[in-house]
Amino acid sequence: MVGRRTGAARPGEAAEDTALALLRSHGLVLVARNWRIARGPRARGGELDLVMRDRDGTLVFVEVRQRRGTAHGGAAASVGAAKRAHLVFAAQRYLATLDGPAPPCRFDLVAIDGDRLQWLPGAFDAG
Repeated sequence: MVGRRTGAARPGEAAEDTALALLRSHGLVLVARNWRIARGPRARGGELDLVMRDRDGTLVFVEVRQRRGTAHGGAAASVGAAKRAHLVFAAQRYLATLDGPAPPCRFDLVAIDGDRLQWLPGAFDAG
């Protein structure tokens, strides 16, 4: 795992802070932030913006996307098939670090378009 950069050096950090506050207000608990798997000669890299635990024990992998507006489909539309595949790959690697059987999981999206904040639980699945 690679550590977080600090301050304004990390683009999107304010968006992640906003998403984290929203999710916490709904009872989710932060497990990890900016969890990364490094690139290697035969491995793709990847990052999980937020890993949360829902009240029912579900592990939630949260992608945070921010756009200035809804042109070109907006933040939610920016998570295409390739990005979803990278997220699933990173989530699988994250789950491999846990002891015991994998808990129930889901992939959520927090989309920020200008001033509009939208949480999409179960935005996509691993299949």
